[in-house]
Amino acid sequence: MAEKWLIGVDLGGTTTKLAFLNFYGEIIHKWEIPTDNSNYGKNITINIAKAIDLKLEELDHSKENVAGIGMGAPGPVDLASGVVYNTVNLGWKDNYPLKDLLEVETSLPVIIDNDANCAALGEMWKGAGDGAKDLVCVTLGTGVGGGVIANGDIVQGTSGAAGEIGHIAAIPEGGAPCNCGKTGCLETIASATGIVRIALDKMKKGQDEGMLHELHRNYGFLSAKDVFDAARQEDDTAGKVIEEVSFHLGLVLANIANTLNPEKIVLGGGVSKAGSILLDPVKAQFARFAFPRVAVSTSIDIATLGNDAGVIGAAWLIKNK
Repeated sequence: MAEKWLIGVDLGGTTTKLAFLNFYGEIIHKWEIPTDNSNYGKNITINIAKAIDLKLEELDHSKENVAGIGMGAPGPVDLASGVVYNTVNLGWKDNYPLKDLLEVETSLPVIIDNDANCAALGEMWKGAGDGAKDLVCVTLGTGVGGGVIANGDIVQGTSGAAGEIGHIAAIPEGGAPCNCGKTGCLETIASATGIVRIALDKMKKGQDEGMLHELHRNYGFLSAKDVFDAARQEDDTAGKVIEEVSFHLGLVLANIANTLNPEKIVLGGGVSKAGSILLDPVKAQFARFAFPRVAVSTSIDIATLGNDAGVIGAAWLIKNK
């Protein structure tokens, strides 16, 4: 009898990642398709179903030997019903019945969770979590996402919105406006866009010299990577940016750890690729603000799965749920 496969899907605003995995969480085959959010996103589930059918045919694997589909989707998700909320960037109306529609299109069992939750599950199962059952994953990308795992399972919360770490108030009053409608959220500081915003703000207020100023003059824009590269060259402005970002990120992580006492905090997303230039000062601030017993029992590590975390965590859902 052929091996049963798991299907993991990581649904993004522009690209959808798909993978076939075995029951050990090893990727057999992975690929991507564009996310078509036209016509109120009605083509998304159709395109995913077609992509799966075509790939199964190409690999000569019967759909009967597929256990089901796990999917990570942006926004809050009701795990039981598979209804997705607040997904304007995908064209869907609120309370979108994603699970039901995908099951109709594929004739396979489907389970849906938030994409950051899936990334956390992926890191727990096959990545930096390294078997830890109490873990917090924070994705630092264009925005800031998060997933909280307690005793080996995702914390959902009463409305599926647990783990919205990016919207913890890092600056209680004032601060930059966030896409969620509040101000001062961690996302406005520790995301790639937040880092660039802070850098530009400091450049306006500081002296007109240094590597960051030169990059901005030459190219007309800055990236978060530019800030980290400049900090490695001991650029004064870049150093102050990292100092500010590390303070707020370390404080928020300490407050999360004081509440949950996780074994590990895993930092993922594009910003985490900065490595030690960011990780070391974040660890220092974390140690400063964490309850002593929490500080010594919680390790902070960089995620190891990269773009595969979401599909691996989604596959974990169909295996375990």
